[in-house]
Amino acid sequence: MRLGPLLRPRTAALLVLLGAVLTVGGALYFEHVLGYVPCKLCLTERVPYYLSLPLAALAMIAPGRGPKLILGLIALVMLYGSGLGIYHAGAEWGFWPGPSDCGGGSAAAADINDFLKDLAVKQPVDCTKAAWSFLGISLAGWNAVIAAFLAAFAGAAALSRQLSTGPHQPGR
Repeated sequence: MRLGPLLRPRTAALLVLLGAVLTVGGALYFEHVLGYVPCKLCLTERVPYYLSLPLAALAMIAPGRGPKLILGLIALVMLYGSGLGIYHAGAEWGFWPGPSDCGGGSAAAADINDFLKDLAVKQPVDCTKAAWSFLGISLAGWNAVIAAFLAAFAGAAALSRQLSTGPHQPGR
Protein backbone atom coordinates (compact mmCIF):
# COMPACT_ATOMS: atom_id res chain seq x y z
CA MET A 1 0.00 0.00 0.00
CA ARG A 2 1.28 3.43 -0.89
CA LEU A 3 1.26 6.03 1.84
CA GLY A 4 0.69 8.90 -0.60
CA PRO A 5 -3.08 9.16 -0.15
CA LEU A 6 -2.71 8.95 3.64
CA LEU A 7 -0.25 11.85 3.60
CA ARG A 8 -2.69 14.25 2.02
CA PRO A 9 -2.90 16.98 4.67
CA ARG A 10 -6.61 16.77 5.42
CA THR A 11 -6.57 12.96 5.44
CA ALA A 12 -3.51 12.97 7.68
CA ALA A 13 -5.17 15.48 10.01
CA LEU A 14 -8.20 13.19 10.29
CA LEU A 15 -5.97 10.21 11.07
CA VAL A 16 -4.00 12.17 13.67
CA LEU A 17 -7.28 13.31 15.22
CA LEU A 18 -8.48 9.70 15.33
CA GLY A 19 -5.18 8.53 16.86
CA ALA A 20 -5.31 11.23 19.53
CA VAL A 21 -8.96 10.50 20.36
CA LEU A 22 -8.25 6.77 20.70
CA THR A 23 -5.17 7.37 22.85
CA VAL A 24 -6.90 9.80 25.22
CA GLY A 25 -9.97 7.54 25.23
CA GLY A 26 -7.76 4.61 26.21
CA ALA A 27 -6.18 6.59 29.04
CA LEU A 28 -9.61 7.65 30.30
CA TYR A 29 -10.82 4.04 30.05
CA PHE A 30 -7.90 2.84 32.18
CA GLU A 31 -8.62 5.61 34.68
CA HIS A 32 -12.42 5.62 34.95
CA VAL A 33 -13.40 2.06 34.01
CA LEU A 34 -10.45 -0.04 35.15
CA GLY A 35 -9.68 2.16 38.16
CA TYR A 36 -6.02 3.00 37.47
CA VAL A 37 -5.16 6.27 39.20
CA PRO A 38 -2.87 8.37 36.99
CA CYS A 39 0.25 9.94 38.42
CA LYS A 40 1.31 13.52 37.80
CA LEU A 41 3.40 12.54 34.75
CA CYS A 42 0.54 10.48 33.31
CA LEU A 43 -1.69 13.54 33.41
CA THR A 44 1.05 15.74 31.95
CA GLU A 45 1.53 13.27 29.08
CA ARG A 46 -2.08 13.86 28.03
CA VAL A 47 -1.54 17.57 27.40
CA PRO A 48 0.04 17.15 23.92
CA TYR A 49 -2.99 15.11 22.89
CA TYR A 50 -5.35 17.73 24.28
CA LEU A 51 -3.50 20.34 22.21
CA SER A 52 -3.42 18.15 19.10
CA LEU A 53 -7.14 17.40 19.08
CA PRO A 54 -8.35 20.91 18.20
CA LEU A 55 -5.30 21.52 16.02
CA ALA A 56 -6.04 18.42 13.93
CA ALA A 57 -9.69 19.45 13.62
CA LEU A 58 -8.56 22.91 12.50
CA ALA A 59 -6.14 21.38 9.97
CA MET A 60 -9.05 19.52 8.38
CA ILE A 61 -10.82 22.80 7.54
CA ALA A 62 -7.99 25.30 7.17
CA PRO A 63 -7.52 26.80 3.70
CA GLY A 64 -4.43 26.71 1.49
CA ARG A 65 -1.19 25.67 3.15
CA GLY A 66 -2.75 25.93 6.60
CA PRO A 67 -3.20 22.16 7.02
CA LYS A 68 0.50 21.51 6.38
CA LEU A 69 1.58 24.23 8.80
CA ILE A 70 -0.76 22.92 11.48
CA LEU A 71 0.41 19.33 10.92
CA GLY A 72 3.99 20.58 11.38
CA LEU A 73 2.97 22.14 14.67
CA ILE A 74 1.23 18.91 15.72
CA ALA A 75 4.40 16.99 14.87
CA LEU A 76 6.40 19.21 17.24
CA VAL A 77 3.78 18.93 20.00
CA MET A 78 3.64 15.15 19.70
CA LEU A 79 7.43 14.91 19.59
CA TYR A 80 7.43 16.72 22.94
CA GLY A 81 4.76 14.24 24.11
CA SER A 82 6.98 11.34 23.09
CA GLY A 83 9.81 12.88 25.09
CA LEU A 84 7.55 13.05 28.14
CA GLY A 85 6.68 9.36 27.69
CA ILE A 86 10.36 8.43 27.36
CA TYR A 87 11.19 10.42 30.50
CA HIS A 88 8.37 8.73 32.42
CA ALA A 89 9.22 5.22 31.18
CA GLY A 90 12.89 5.83 32.02
CA ALA A 91 11.91 6.82 35.55
CA GLU A 92 9.85 3.64 35.84
CA TRP A 93 12.82 1.54 34.69
CA GLY A 94 15.10 3.38 37.15
CA PHE A 95 17.30 4.91 34.43
CA TRP A 96 16.88 8.31 36.13
CA PRO A 97 14.86 9.69 39.03
CA GLY A 98 11.31 10.83 38.50
CA PRO A 99 10.00 14.20 39.70
CA SER A 100 10.45 14.73 43.42
CA ASP A 101 6.80 15.77 43.81
CA CYS A 102 5.38 12.67 42.13
CA GLY A 103 4.67 10.29 45.00
CA GLY A 104 6.92 7.42 45.86
CA GLY A 105 7.15 8.25 49.52
CA SER A 106 7.95 11.43 51.32
CA ALA A 107 10.08 12.48 54.21
CA ALA A 108 9.08 11.21 57.63
CA ALA A 109 6.58 13.37 59.46
CA ALA A 110 8.17 15.73 61.95
CA ASP A 111 5.48 15.17 64.60
CA ILE A 112 2.13 13.49 65.18
CA ASN A 113 0.18 16.42 63.70
CA ASP A 114 2.12 16.15 60.41
CA PHE A 115 1.58 12.39 60.44
CA LEU A 116 -2.20 12.78 60.90
CA LYS A 117 -2.26 15.42 58.16
CA ASP A 118 -0.45 13.00 55.81
CA LEU A 119 -3.05 10.34 56.55
CA ALA A 120 -5.91 12.73 55.77
CA VAL A 121 -4.44 13.87 52.44
CA LYS A 122 -4.55 11.47 49.53
CA GLN A 123 -0.96 10.61 48.65
CA PRO A 124 0.08 11.12 45.04
CA VAL A 125 0.66 8.09 42.86
CA ASP A 126 4.33 7.19 42.43
CA CYS A 127 5.57 8.10 38.93
CA THR A 128 8.38 5.56 39.14
CA LYS A 129 6.11 2.51 39.47
CA ALA A 130 4.42 1.16 36.35
CA ALA A 131 0.85 0.24 37.23
CA TRP A 132 0.31 -1.79 34.04
CA SER A 133 2.37 -3.13 31.18
CA PHE A 134 1.86 -5.07 27.97
CA LEU A 135 4.73 -6.90 26.25
CA GLY A 136 7.01 -5.48 28.93
CA ILE A 137 6.13 -1.89 28.02
CA SER A 138 4.28 0.33 30.50
CA LEU A 139 1.53 2.79 29.65
CA ALA A 140 4.17 5.54 29.65
CA GLY A 141 6.27 3.52 27.20
CA TRP A 142 3.29 2.90 24.93
CA ASN A 143 2.50 6.61 25.11
CA ALA A 144 6.05 7.39 23.95
CA VAL A 145 5.63 4.99 21.00
CA ILE A 146 2.20 6.31 20.00
CA ALA A 147 3.22 9.96 20.33
CA ALA A 148 6.38 9.32 18.29
CA PHE A 149 4.34 7.62 15.59
CA LEU A 150 1.82 10.49 15.48
CA ALA A 151 4.69 13.00 15.39
CA ALA A 152 6.39 11.18 12.52
CA PHE A 153 3.14 10.78 10.61
CA ALA A 154 2.09 14.42 11.07
CA GLY A 155 5.59 15.57 10.15
CA ALA A 156 5.66 13.38 7.03
CA ALA A 157 2.29 14.77 5.96
CA ALA A 158 3.47 18.33 6.61
CA LEU A 159 6.56 17.78 4.46
CA SER A 160 4.92 15.66 1.76
CA ARG A 161 4.44 16.90 -1.75
CA GLN A 162 0.76 15.99 -1.68
CA LEU A 163 -1.59 18.81 -2.57
CA SER A 164 -3.58 20.41 0.22
CA THR A 165 -6.72 20.34 -1.88
CA GLY A 166 -7.99 18.52 -4.90
CA PRO A 167 -7.36 15.04 -6.24
CA HIS A 168 -4.05 13.23 -6.10
CA GLN A 169 -1.83 14.11 -9.04
CA PRO A 170 0.94 11.63 -9.83
CA GLY A 171 4.41 13.07 -9.96
CA ARG A 172 3.80 15.87 -7.52
